[in-house]
Amino acid sequence: MPYQSDSQEVSCAGRLIIDLTALQKNWRQLNERTGNGCECAAVVKANAYGLGAEEAVKALYASGARTFFVATPEEGRLVRAAAPQGTIYVLGGAYSDRGHFYAESSLRPVLGHPDEIAEWAQFCESQGTPLPAAVHVDTGMNRLGLTHAEARDLSRDEETLSKFKLCLVVSHLSCGDDATHPKNQAQLEAFRSAADLFPGIPRSLSNSSGIFLGEDYHFELARPGIALYGGNPIPTRHNPMACVARVEAEVIHLRHVPPGETVGYGAARTTKRPTRIATVNVGYADGMHRLIGSTDGQDGSYASVNGARVPLFGRVSMDMIALDVTDLPANMVQRGTWVELMGPTISVDEVAESAHTISYELLTGLGARYKRTYIGSVQDEEDT
Repeated sequence: MPYQSDSQEVSCAGRLIIDLTALQKNWRQLNERTGNGCECAAVVKANAYGLGAEEAVKALYASGARTFFVATPEEGRLVRAAAPQGTIYVLGGAYSDRGHFYAESSLRPVLGHPDEIAEWAQFCESQGTPLPAAVHVDTGMNRLGLTHAEARDLSRDEETLSKFKLCLVVSHLSCGDDATHPKNQAQLEAFRSAADLFPGIPRSLSNSSGIFLGEDYHFELARPGIALYGGNPIPTRHNPMACVARVEAEVIHLRHVPPGETVGYGAARTTKRPTRIATVNVGYADGMHRLIGSTDGQDGSYASVNGARVPLFGRVSMDMIALDVTDLPANMVQRGTWVELMGPTISVDEVAESAHTISYELLTGLGARYKRTYIGSVQDEEDT
């Protein structure tokens, strides 16, 4: 069914347009790549990477996604409202003394410490039912998860395991976006060894990049995140994912600047020719990082005007960005013209590279002033 919704923000700097059809297309592509025997879940933490969890979850569920991963129980409760029949795992684990919160929203903690497991088992015993949970085993990230020795001890602790329902064994790749990194193979072997301690329990290792490492990494469940939202899961190759988020800004001022003048804070970039500068109404307060600007010594990111790329000129300020539109026809850029700062022409990964960061940070940092619009035809699984 056609779906379009505008948010109700009063203060709108630019436009953030989220294509739910592209989101569904990305999930279906990843689901096809994981193949038979591997469920393709969806990571929707951080408000679906900044793009809106409620709308994203509904679209993903309509595509066929049935399992979702969040970071906190509060995120899990919001996702539960959007996917009443979905399975929801909390990657941050079982937060202390909040067992009832998980139970009331049917959330499954991803348990990664012996004390945490003991607390969850005790809570389940107090409820008189073995509630479901996953167990996280550390294979080299050294952040969360049981050591191999702790996993072995748990596998032998029949009393504790009898008190909750172990549904999934997970680990996390630390270098999956580099297919040549030797740590991938080391983690794969460590995961197999740890997961073998829990025979018959479904396993999950692959994030977005892990899916592209090959079938050996898929196991019974994959959990893509950034690839769903259009980020490149294989940075050394062409991005196979469809663009989901587009950031647009409005030209609010035009001026001609003679050669030898500077534009913006810090006098960072100097004109070398008669230059036509277009100022747009988006800045670092809206998540367009200050580092995507340009200086006399270094080029920055680009914007797109009807498909034509134009460079950012000078520093990004809180609410404004200057663009060099000298090479475009005068009638192509006027006050009120909308330009793309991120989208199908200027990809999220390209902007992130200019900002010396990653697409994850860029998407999750998009500000609250945008007018958010959801476009596309949200298709149910049976309609495709």
